[in-house]
Amino acid sequence: MANLDKLNIDSIIQRLPQVRGSKPGKNNLKHHSQYVVTSMGNAMICCDIFEYSGFLPESNYLFLGDYVDRGKQLLETICLLLAYKIKYPENFFLLRGNHECASINRICGFYDECKRRYNIKLWKTFTDCFNCLPIPAIVDEKIFCCHGGLSPDLQSMEQIRQIIGVSFTFGAEVVAKFLHKHDLDLICRAHPVVEDGYEFFAKRQLVTLFSAPNYYGEFDSADAMMSVDETLMCSFQILKPAEKKKPNATRPVTPPRVTSRLNPSIQKASNYRNNTVLYE
Repeated sequence: MANLDKLNIDSIIQRLPQVRGSKPGKNNLKHHSQYVVTSMGNAMICCDIFEYSGFLPESNYLFLGDYVDRGKQLLETICLLLAYKIKYPENFFLLRGNHECASINRICGFYDECKRRYNIKLWKTFTDCFNCLPIPAIVDEKIFCCHGGLSPDLQSMEQIRQIIGVSFTFGAEVVAKFLHKHDLDLICRAHPVVEDGYEFFAKRQLVTLFSAPNYYGEFDSADAMMSVDETLMCSFQILKPAEKKKPNATRPVTPPRVTSRLNPSIQKASNYRNNTVLYE
């Protein structure tokens, strides 16, 4: 990708509707629309996702956070996503992950990239932007989407505006009670590395998505997206890294950026519950 001009970056951030005086809350995504829910890897993976699942505005997207601190081209990745949000505000939604928190991206890479390529002021500008991103989104009043998980203090959706920043562990019982209390069918979250790209928990009442294939070269992970159609039928698309040829003495190893194209394969999950149906 071409080098980004700082004036263009500033223009992108200032044009975002979330930055103009709004507070973090939740997105209620409209009824009877199809959405592709995914986590985030990097700018090139993002382009692969669009190529496979459809370009905007024909397809609607919900990203679950962690847009920075992963891999290379951190600024290109977040600017690409923010630009899409500006151009397609009703079709493109971004949630806040833990890496959109200053205390984390200050030490995990994003701060260093902003400082190295531009200045610390740019990092602070992004911090203000991240502080305005919504925490969860609810698809058709039935699918609760967020980056991390559930808080034991979350009794009503209005409490989401009161960001505490403390992490908790939770089990299947907590998931079941949360869904029953708020009349939801499914929780969709991101955050941890999932080898197969997606993983169910709590009797398929919660699914974790992960969209960074071959994460840092340490995990043989796949890239998963969850498609939700107008009837709340959910299906999973798995993008796996293409097999790399073994290097030999006469041919140098191809750089990862060139070989990061993904080969799609579709997996389905079995019938789930009520009006949220999953196939495997």
